[in-house]
Amino acid sequence: MDIYDLIILGGGPAGLSSGIYSGRSKLNTLIIEKKKVGGIITDTCEIENYPGSIKNETGISLMKRMREQYLELGGNIIKDIIVDVDLKSDIKILRSKERTYKCKSLIIATGSLPKKLNIPKENNFIGKGISYCAICDAYLYTDLEVFVVGSGESAIKEALYIAKYAKKVNIVVRSNKLKCSQYMKDKLINNPKINLIFNKVVEKIDGEEILEKIFLRDIYTNELVEYRGDEDDGVIGLFVFIGLNPKTELFKNFINMDNGYIITDECMATNINGVFAAGDCRYKKIRQVVTATSDGAIAALSVEEYLRNLI
Repeated sequence: MDIYDLIILGGGPAGLSSGIYSGRSKLNTLIIEKKKVGGIITDTCEIENYPGSIKNETGISLMKRMREQYLELGGNIIKDIIVDVDLKSDIKILRSKERTYKCKSLIIATGSLPKKLNIPKENNFIGKGISYCAICDAYLYTDLEVFVVGSGESAIKEALYIAKYAKKVNIVVRSNKLKCSQYMKDKLINNPKINLIFNKVVEKIDGEEILEKIFLRDIYTNELVEYRGDEDDGVIGLFVFIGLNPKTELFKNFINMDNGYIITDECMATNINGVFAAGDCRYKKIRQVVTATSDGAIAALSVEEYLRNLI
């Protein structure tokens, strides 16, 4: 059984960036990704704030180029799901249902998943009116009315993309102001399809086999307002962009965390020797593609130094 210099868990921006830098350092590196290489950024319709991104850059196109760069440097990628880890010894052990992997160092770049509203019937309507991915599902709501929950940079970016298809996009904001940049606010103002609804939350939803009703509650008066789908087919769209939950459950008995986010130092090192973390699974203030790739580069360079000191 091979003992890798480095295993990277997760093939998103942080994981691929780690792989690129470890490849440049000639480390025997393996990326294990359980779903699709590129992570949730591949669901992003447009990348405008990554340095050097080209016109009409998408999450898919950016991640494809990063993947190719990693592979050209001699890295390997395996699709598998790790279900158990042993990080106590110098050789780290990772187990899936069918295989065991060993490595001298580990970078956790498992990322995060979109938060849900946690309201009744939410799971019933996923894919039937509720979505957490604009680029995946916006076209399904062509010429229909859509509601978007969230007011951060990502939420507004996704709302603007949805507006290319929907006849109207209502952005539901819990407070009385948006959390996005002025650049994104200016884009909203210039889009006639966008309608801002402040001081409201989604209280409940309803429908038969598809989402047909959305009830918004005023956070000050508690007044409920009902919105119904299009008269012809009844469907109404609800896109949720309210933040992320880190995918770190596997490491909770080993690694120090804060609300599920892995705590690291400035070198991306965790409390366990030889184990590092990078990207959205790490405790930090800003979560963007550029910060994930930065984390990945730092983590890989820290791994190189760690391995050099082992000799």
